[in-house]
Amino acid sequence: MYSPTIVAEAMVNGLMTGAIYALVALGLTLVYGVLHIVNFAHGALLTCAMFAVLGMEQFLGIGPYESILPLAALFFLLGYALQRLVIEPSSHGEDRNTLLVTLGISIVIENALLAAFRSDTRSLGGDMGFDVVELGPMLLSKPRLVGFVVALIVTALLWLLLARTDTGKAIRAVAKERFGAQLCGINPKHVYAVTFGLGCACLAVAACLLLPTFYVNPRVGNAFVLVAFTIVVLGGMGSVMGAMVGGLVIGVVESLGGLLLGESLGQLGIFLIFILVLLFRPTGLFGARA
Repeated sequence: MYSPTIVAEAMVNGLMTGAIYALVALGLTLVYGVLHIVNFAHGALLTCAMFAVLGMEQFLGIGPYESILPLAALFFLLGYALQRLVIEPSSHGEDRNTLLVTLGISIVIENALLAAFRSDTRSLGGDMGFDVVELGPMLLSKPRLVGFVVALIVTALLWLLLARTDTGKAIRAVAKERFGAQLCGINPKHVYAVTFGLGCACLAVAACLLLPTFYVNPRVGNAFVLVAFTIVVLGGMGSVMGAMVGGLVIGVVESLGGLLLGESLGQLGIFLIFILVLLFRPTGLFGARA
């Protein structure tokens, strides 16, 4: 049996990791909630953001936390341009075409990264990932603690944007009824692009928080997207708060699973939750019935 201190430490570290997972899931659930499509390029864009963080540190000497604001702005513009100039024109308004286009973007990005960086695994230099904070008898990872705080702040800001601003009201209106919003003078194409840009900005922030304790290679984003899909299903498709709560739950489950079953089986509980939610509550914790 493990001591209560070890179990508590695993749970707290799981909560902190889960908050960063939730940030990855936020972009996925936001795009689904407005565009009503699953973005298959999500993992590739996360990988691209992680390489951008690595490049900022190695070539410009800018650390991952200092990179948050510039990379979030850059990836917002990238997401906006992708939706407005590539996805929207090539999909012709058909959801199935949009799925294929995002899948094609994913393949292009992944192969471009493979050509540029090969399949080598890279990480940030220095010992940032080994910094710890003492909380009573527990030792907590400092980068994960920073990631937890930043993820909560970003989630709160995104919620405020959607609930309190004119842009947020336009996003919610288009998500509910596109043609009704268009009759009120809202440009759905612009709203779709802004939403896609916000999703990419969330990925950029998540990449900055992940890299101090993780590695990057051209396929690493796929592993995080599998977890993000589970979080989105658990929290409810299209729910911002559901993504955060689902991320925290999944983080704790993964951490305790790794402690009790071993590192290689740590994610077994995640996919068990995925199956149970689909069986007994397919709308998720905060999702609404269609």
